[in-house]
Amino acid sequence: MAEEVKQFYAEFKKSIGQMQKETPDTIGGFGTLFKSVMGEGTLTVAEKECVAVGIAVALQCTPCIRLHVQKALDAGVSRAQILEAASVAVMMSGGPGYTHVPVVLNALDALGAE
Repeated sequence: MAEEVKQFYAEFKKSIGQMQKETPDTIGGFGTLFKSVMGEGTLTVAEKECVAVGIAVALQCTPCIRLHVQKALDAGVSRAQILEAASVAVMMSGGPGYTHVPVVLNALDALGAE
């Protein structure tokens, strides 16, 4: 499973490059929104990434889970904190969120999070 996750990260970077060429307005618009919302503010980047992981689990978005687990780790969030955020999402979303916690675990393992 870790290889599948690592392959996702590599392919996603390629896809973004293609999107930049073919849909520059979409990439530019989303990038501007992302930077303004996900930067430091009243909440830290780490806190915002925990929120994003929880929402990704609740919405059952595997690519979102993988991307925000990586960003959370980059922001200094621990494995335990990420899993706690995912657990809050399970409490709020029930079974569908529960079935996506393994996606969080797979991403954490693939990224070598202790």
